[in-house]
Amino acid sequence: MRTVLVTGPGGAGRTTLATATALAAARRGERALLLCADREDPLDRLLGGEEVAGLDVVRVDSGAHFRTELLALQDRAGAVLELLGAGRLDGEELTELPGAEQLALLKALREAAAGAYDLVVVDMPPVHQSIAALALPGQLRRYLRRLLPPERQAARSLRPVLAQLAGVPMPAQWLYETAARWDAELAAVEAVVEDPSTTVRLVAEPGGAAVAALRTARLGLALHELPLDAVIVNRVLPTASADRFLSALSGHQQCALKELAEEFEGVPLHEVPHLGRDPRGIDELDELIDGPTGEIGLWSESEDGAAARPAWHVEDRLADDGVLVWHLPLPGARKDELGLVRRGDELLLTVGPFRRIAGLPSALRRCTVSGAGLTDGVLRIRFTPDPDLWPRTR
Repeated sequence: MRTVLVTGPGGAGRTTLATATALAAARRGERALLLCADREDPLDRLLGGEEVAGLDVVRVDSGAHFRTELLALQDRAGAVLELLGAGRLDGEELTELPGAEQLALLKALREAAAGAYDLVVVDMPPVHQSIAALALPGQLRRYLRRLLPPERQAARSLRPVLAQLAGVPMPAQWLYETAARWDAELAAVEAVVEDPSTTVRLVAEPGGAAVAALRTARLGLALHELPLDAVIVNRVLPTASADRFLSALSGHQQCALKELAEEFEGVPLHEVPHLGRDPRGIDELDELIDGPTGEIGLWSESEDGAAARPAWHVEDRLADDGVLVWHLPLPGARKDELGLVRRGDELLLTVGPFRRIAGLPSALRRCTVSGAGLTDGVLRIRFTPDPDLWPRTR
């Protein structure tokens, strides 16, 4: 099974192209799932309420997910709430909080991965929100490990004794059990995101703003090791228009396309022609699939091959230079937008508007950072073994 996460700047037509991708897979005889979290539900306009053989459509209801999860947590913490004299919340009075939409989408993604599908296409939020959502499982798991370390969980029978010795109440067992359940669910989502068959597909309209937006998006994807399988340039105008306005606009688009081709060298770049209208109904989606776009294989099985995941790796140069070098591919990064801070066994990386706290490989935890450099889109961080921690050799 393959999972394709479709995202891009707002208004670029990512929902249309995500729907067309899933529809094309169903037309090939595959079993496809289209997952959509858009509150405005554009799928009714795109699909016209029609059912397509081999295509399932799931709309994520973040409000219902939030109510279900919060009520379940309230039930598990019932004894504590009664002890505090807190009143219970009813489902009818609950409205979702910020972040609930991303969590609902991630849960739906995990459930979809367990289904018997050949292809899962996810209509993701705009690109910055998508990157934050895909990084969320790892971030939350880190917070859980820091706040409630599983290895420090004492046996239930010893809790009253330890509470008296410490003079403070010990965390309740239900809290550890809840944290363990959350960690398992987050780990399952993380496994789907990190699976080699999961890729990201960027959608944008051709223009100067799109070039800058996609460059920034690519940095965020690379920072979180999310593989980019293609860039789709949507609503491309014909180049031979007799209308002066359309001809000038097409010229600007062609300049942007050239710039995108240079910026994303090595990444498949596909053009989707402007139909002169927003597609409505399956027939017009088929027009996208069967038209000039179909000839370049955008929707074909061959172009759906999984992209290579950015390879973060450690190079051993101890014998020659006395250092280990950690290679972090960050295509398009500039030195003036990079930040690097070592904190214990973790590295705080900042690239443009994105930030990640990455755990160090085991060998590098016994080293100190001795330098870093950015060349050819790869950040190379040099580590020197710490004599107090590194095994001594005779």
